[in-house]
Amino acid sequence: MKHIPILIKLALPLLLTACGGGGTSTTDVGVTSAAWTWSLPPNFPVPSVPADNPMSEAKFQLGRLLFYDKKLSGDGTFACASCHLQILAFTDGKTVSTGATGQQTSRNAPSIVNSAYHATLTWVHPQLFSLEAQMETPLFAIDPIEMGVNDSNRAIVLQRFENDADYRQRFSEAFPDATTPITFSNAIKAIAAFQRALLTGGSKFERYQRGEASLNAAEERGRLLFNSEKAECFHCHGSFNFNDQVNFLGARPTENLFHNTGLYNIGGTGAFPANNRGLIEFTGVASDMGLFRAPSLFNVGVTAPYMHDGSIATLEEVLDFYADGGRNITSGPHAGDGRLNPFKSDLIALIDLNEQEKADIITFLKTLTDDSLLTNARFSNPHP
Repeated sequence: MKHIPILIKLALPLLLTACGGGGTSTTDVGVTSAAWTWSLPPNFPVPSVPADNPMSEAKFQLGRLLFYDKKLSGDGTFACASCHLQILAFTDGKTVSTGATGQQTSRNAPSIVNSAYHATLTWVHPQLFSLEAQMETPLFAIDPIEMGVNDSNRAIVLQRFENDADYRQRFSEAFPDATTPITFSNAIKAIAAFQRALLTGGSKFERYQRGEASLNAAEERGRLLFNSEKAECFHCHGSFNFNDQVNFLGARPTENLFHNTGLYNIGGTGAFPANNRGLIEFTGVASDMGLFRAPSLFNVGVTAPYMHDGSIATLEEVLDFYADGGRNITSGPHAGDGRLNPFKSDLIALIDLNEQEKADIITFLKTLTDDSLLTNARFSNPHP
């Protein structure tokens, strides 16, 4: 397997929920007098929260407002929610996203559900460890432009919130010790608090874990295949969050894993598209070409299209891709046989699955969709 030893925190959780129980409630005293109570899915540990941004209900509610508010963008036309729609598990259903000025990103918008547990953020950034740090990219980035905040409009954007009495009160309640509550730093902290609270818990699989639901025959066959050496899905998606990079309170250090799945092999050289080459863009190491983070599979049934660049349209095609041991592109600028990519992970090889077995795995994957989260009013757009 190709990876680099970037240390993260990963371990047996110190504060796990019981396997057959409903979920764990644990209190995190925030910056206001109101305490924060985690309502965690079964078998999920307590998230790790930065010491300078403790959770509070006031901060969560402010973050929810800001997440959906277009006033936070440079031209007042774009919100975080423009690329992260609740009904699609906070993705946007597009191959790649479009920012405030119409410029396209190079990658597919990932789901932010359960991002409280991600050891690194985005599809590949080996040193981006916190939701607070990640938020700076869509907010301030200039290539590509997403939210479009820059030096010429920063004061204008903040003034929009200064002019709003409700926001003035909410910023003061969320950050009571701040001399100047309305700042980009505090807006980022509030949005990060909202994102940390976007957790699953109501999917059929999680209800099955709690003894509240039963898997049908196809779902159970799919579950067993998913966790078998025959299908090998669990190697990269075997954690409580169905990925292989996780961080939580009390975790121990381990290495950060990134994977080349054989999606491309341009010209037979191992190359990936020039604007989207993976970990090599950070390390400069040739063997890091095409390495990306394995995403969580929660809600995968509603987050099409798939892969870091949205280049595979359906779950059926994704499973065919992995069963083939990579993708062979026979024409065009990206032509090349990804199955022969010299930097491909050793885990990506031919898998002997018949059509029924593939269908069973997909049926199981659809039990990971939390329909209640997709419509939960607590996470919905609070603006009229």
